[in-house]
Amino acid sequence: MIGGVTGLLVLAATPIGQVRDAPPRLAAELAGADVVAAEDTRRLRRLCRDLGVEPSGRVLSYFEGNEHARTPALLEALGAGERVLLVTDAGMPSVSDPGYRLVAAAVDAGVPVTAVPGPSAVLTALAVSGLPVDRFCFEGFPPRKAGERQRRLAGLAHEERTLVFFESPHRTAATLAAMADAFGGDRPAAVCRELTKTHEEVRRGPLSELAAWAADGVRGEVTLVVAGAPPAAVPADPAAWRAAVAELTDGGTTRKEAIARVARAAGVPKREVYDAVHREDAP
Repeated sequence: MIGGVTGLLVLAATPIGQVRDAPPRLAAELAGADVVAAEDTRRLRRLCRDLGVEPSGRVLSYFEGNEHARTPALLEALGAGERVLLVTDAGMPSVSDPGYRLVAAAVDAGVPVTAVPGPSAVLTALAVSGLPVDRFCFEGFPPRKAGERQRRLAGLAHEERTLVFFESPHRTAATLAAMADAFGGDRPAAVCRELTKTHEEVRRGPLSELAAWAADGVRGEVTLVVAGAPPAAVPADPAAWRAAVAELTDGGTTRKEAIARVARAAGVPKREVYDAVHREDAP
């Protein structure tokens, strides 16, 4: 902030497929921003051409390779009172795309941050998957290395919320096979490919069937949606509750969430499981 003047950081969603899905405010923000930070300036130029708009401000590249080095300059522009627009290749900035560092720095500096909502592969895939949407978690891209991927998925094997992942097409088959091993081949899932584009495809089925289908190769942008684990049956016995909570916390679940899960599985109020666990902890 310079002389009491504060800029504004605007995060703008861009189409994940059809340009007609661009939010109406996007063109106005592109035309009026003092600085446009884009993950790929060539794609930005194509998007502007399709929208019939010409940015009036400075256009800078802002991608994974230069995000750390370029953030201070953008923060300086915000401190000077400029309006900085951040766009990525598709979807919402900072969601598995560049942006988090700049948002965190702006928040720390007291700079207002707002967003132009719009297309999201995460929410689109979740909505069309046919799987439960009341509770879900986004896990981004699974690790590329097989061992790390196996450990990450093993840690999610008992997650009861619907899981959403991004994956590259050439790793989709291996990831689906690893999910079938970690979650069980009969776990329901959906492979959402080329969402909103001409060749959009949503293939639903058990993980084992989807892994076999993907073995022949998958093309395009891929989002995977996997059903959460069914609640494990827990007897109406405080000792069993304590053992179940201990098993979950040993696997990395917080005690609060573990107590909530065990209570749901046992069909009892959380307070009863909480009391049982803490009686055991008491000296």
